[in-house]
Parts: sequence; structure tokens; C-alpha cells
Amino acid sequence: MLNLAYNALLDGQRLEDIELRRNDEAFLDGLGAQRIPDPTTSGDFTRRFDQDSVLTLMEAINATRQRVWEKQPKDFLWQAFVDIDGTIAGTLGECKGGMALSYKGIWGYAPLIITLANTREVLYLVNRPGNFVSHEGCVPWIDRAIELLRPRAGEITLRGDTDFTLSAELDRWDSQGIKFIFGMDAHPKVVQLAESLPETTWKPLERLARYEMATEPRRKPQRIKEAIVRFKGYLNKKLVGESVAEFNYQPHKCGRSYRLVVVRKNISVQKGETVLLEDIKYFFYITNHTDYCAEQIVALANGRCDQENVIEQLKNGVNAMRMPVDDLLSNWAYMVMSALAWNLKAWYGLLMPNRHRGLELLRMEFRRFLHLIVLLPAQIVRSGRRIIYRIMGYNEWLKDFFAAWEYLRRMAPA
Repeated sequence: MLNLAYNALLDGQRLEDIELRRNDEAFLDGLGAQRIPDPTTSGDFTRRFDQDSVLTLMEAINATRQRVWEKQPKDFLWQAFVDIDGTIAGTLGECKGGMALSYKGIWGYAPLIITLANTREVLYLVNRPGNFVSHEGCVPWIDRAIELLRPRAGEITLRGDTDFTLSAELDRWDSQGIKFIFGMDAHPKVVQLAESLPETTWKPLERLARYEMATEPRRKPQRIKEAIVRFKGYLNKKLVGESVAEFNYQPHKCGRSYRLVVVRKNISVQKGETVLLEDIKYFFYITNHTDYCAEQIVALANGRCDQENVIEQLKNGVNAMRMPVDDLLSNWAYMVMSALAWNLKAWYGLLMPNRHRGLELLRMEFRRFLHLIVLLPAQIVRSGRRIIYRIMGYNEWLKDFFAAWEYLRRMAPA
């Protein structure tokens, strides 16, 4: 398993790259190993997994995750945000067992990804046939994520797009003290309720600043695409204004009502310099949070979009979704093992003694992490029973690298 994880952690983009590691004496010396499995053996290893074995593997990873969380400050997870989404992992293979045709016309699989937004860790990865809708079969895995976080988190908030507004489960989660913020389809009933609100209920939506500016504001660059669209006379939709309101709404399968926050977007449809019409779009968010104002609910709901960046890193950073082996289960096992490289990056940042630098590393893209922390030029010498790493280069993260190394060395069992 670590053979596959280390392959991803060392910029391996496919299963065959393990052959490079097998013939790299410095890599073998660094591991203290005489040999490692070849790509064929590693691929055959994934084919020995059944569903229970993959689940056991993920729970073993989560057991280690708990050890990392134990080392964090007490308020580390006072408010935990669990993001849920599905994606499409395409394949050009003709003989991949369990693959199917997605709604986008792409052959492959439809993994379910459950992540912890606070640290960008992957909690659970579930491989499914490509014709699965994103929320299909997600409830047991969401419940597993809740149980994983419950001993550590002060408050747990589930977030997802409109597909994950599972109205049959909302009352159960609410009774367990679990919070949620889900998008909701703009179906005719809720649109009619929004349109019937008095105008005094609406107020301008003030977007919360994504970060605090430490220097003087810069001049915005010229919008080249916008100028071309207007000059060519293409159909152009421009946001004129946003307003927000809220009301109570009881979904059909729920026994009680919840807050429904609605954003009204005024959109000007233009062609060249001509305004064709004014359009109004509604976006709805259902939640059981009562301590946040409507603007904060919208900001928290939009914060889920960062999960798309995590999914992109899983696809093209650690290359966990290339689906290189035989069938659905073996590709699922490969996916979990390769995604471990992404979790190792998160754990490394969480265990870094300099808290500020560690949090910066959590936000870092995987390739930048590789070049700053992993792919440091070094001479590796085996001397007696010791393996000596002699760092041959320098960058601004080297001081943090040594501090983290010493901290991890003290953590290791005697």
C-alpha cells in the first residue's frame, strides 16, 4: 500500500512509474529497502481487494488520522465542515469492469468524495459506476464521517450542492445535533414563495471579503474577454445586483420546517451594447443553523466550492483517479492508496511545529508541496545501521522541514 502511496508522493503519474522507483538506488536506500514490488505486482495487489477490505483500509487510515488530530489544539475542530460531492473519473479502457456511461457521455466511474474542509483531508472515497448520480448511496458514508468526527468536533456541519438535499434524512441529522447547509433546487413551489415575499424583506447581498488585504489595493486588470464579447456582439449575461432574503420552509419528507435562504440575482442579458432583457435567477440554501445571518449562510455555502480544488488535486495532483487497473473494486483500492499521499501532506502540515506555516502548507497545491518539501536535493548514505540524509540545497521551508522532522521523530514509537 505504501508503495503506491509513495509513488504518488514522488510525482508518479501512473502505475508504471513504480518501475522508476525500483531502479532508483537512492530511493531504496532512503526507505531502507532492498527491493519494492514492481508495477505488475502492485496492480495484482489491488485486484485482491473486496469491498470489506477497502473499508478496512480506509478505517486503518482514519485510525492514524485520529492520532494526528490528538496532537492539535483543543479548538482545532470546534466547528467542522464536511463537504460531500461526486465527480466523473473517465477512462479510455474497453475492458474496465464496473464502468458505465455518465450523463455527460463519458465512460468511466463516478467516485463519491467526502472531505473535511478545515484541513482539506479526504475522509472517505467511494468508487461507483459512471452512471450513478452524485448523491446515490451517500448516506451511510456521510454517517461514517459524522461518527469519525464526533469525538473531536464541537459542531459538525454538512455541506453539499442541490443533489445532496436529502429531505428524508434532514430530521434525523437535526435530531442528532448535526448542522447542515445544502443547496436546493429552484423548483416552482419555492420560487413562487420567494416571489411572494414583500420587497421590504429583500436586502442587498454584501459578499464577505475572502481575505484581509495587507497592502494597498491594486488596480484591476483590463477584462480582455469582456471587451471581445461586447465587440463581437456575443450573447452576454452580466450580474447587475444581488439581494438576499429568508423564510421558513418544510420539505415534503420532513416533519418540521427549516430556514431557507434565497439569493436573488438580477441579470442583464446583452448583445453587444444592446440590452435584450432583464432576467432574475433564484438560488436557495436550506439550513438548520440559527446563529448565522443570511449573508453568512451564503458565504458558508459558497465555501464548499473549495472542494472542487481538492478534487482537482486528487485527479491531477496525486493522480488518484486515473483508474489504471482491472475493475471497480481494484480501482477503488488504488484510489484510496494514492489519495493517502494527499492526506500525508495534510498531516505533515498539521504536525508542523510552526502553526502558521503548517496552515499555509494545508492550502498549498500538491506539486508545490513536492518541490518545496519532498523533492529536496539530498545525498543518502547507508552507514552501518543508519541512513543519513545530507541536504544539498536550500529553500525557505528548510527550517520548517527540520523542525517537523524532529517533532515526528519524537512521536515515533520507541
